[in-house]
Amino acid sequence: MTVTDSYSLAGKSAVVTGAGNGIGRAISLAFAEAGAAVACVDLDAKAAEATAAAIANKGRSLPVHCDVASETEVELAVKRIVREFSAVHVLVNGAAGYDPSGTILDLTLSEWDRVFAVNVGGAFLMSRALLPAMIGAGGGSIIHIASQLGSVAASRRAAYCATKGALIQLAKAMATDHASQNIRVNTLSPGAVETERLIKRFGDMETARRTAGPKHLLQRLGQPEEIAHAAVFLASDASSFMTGADLLVDGGYNAT
Repeated sequence: MTVTDSYSLAGKSAVVTGAGNGIGRAISLAFAEAGAAVACVDLDAKAAEATAAAIANKGRSLPVHCDVASETEVELAVKRIVREFSAVHVLVNGAAGYDPSGTILDLTLSEWDRVFAVNVGGAFLMSRALLPAMIGAGGGSIIHIASQLGSVAASRRAAYCATKGALIQLAKAMATDHASQNIRVNTLSPGAVETERLIKRFGDMETARRTAGPKHLLQRLGQPEEIAHAAVFLASDASSFMTGADLLVDGGYNAT
């Protein structure tokens, strides 16, 4: 197998949650470029449809409207995906709610619960629902999108840090449980990336670049495509000896 072949996703089907925007959209497009059929799952139905439409001229795609925090919606979405694709080989759990800033003294229980329901509960529900199809297909790769803040802290981000740390541990536990079924499970931890989430947090992208960029050794923010390239690696045979690991693509944020 050549280096190029090892990164190919030809003949594989992938499911990406949070596919409507930002990193999830970039991953969906990169998977399609690598040859995969892609189910684009998002709470925003129009955003899911837009990503699927962008893939259409590259390969097979399926837009799926789903709240990953809802057990009922996840089960219905997965039934549709499996019916359409027959086999599923890759799952990316990238859906993440907008977390409110604050210490635990500032957060309501409902705010805390919602962040966990989407970020961690969504990964649990999607993984649980799709694992039988992935095992039936002979194995595959599950990728939880965590964060550099899953292993280091940031002020006033208690809920976010806790959920991302939980995803890193969840991946390790799942990797342990399902290695014998040829299921690999890893986390992908980006640094700050230029997406709408940063605009929401900082007000505009220029402020985000000025404030968050220097916190990275490379003195800049990441681009969604840079994270997507790493996701292709984790989804493909190029990472065939990798499971239970956290892949940091953080511009050196965690190096200091």
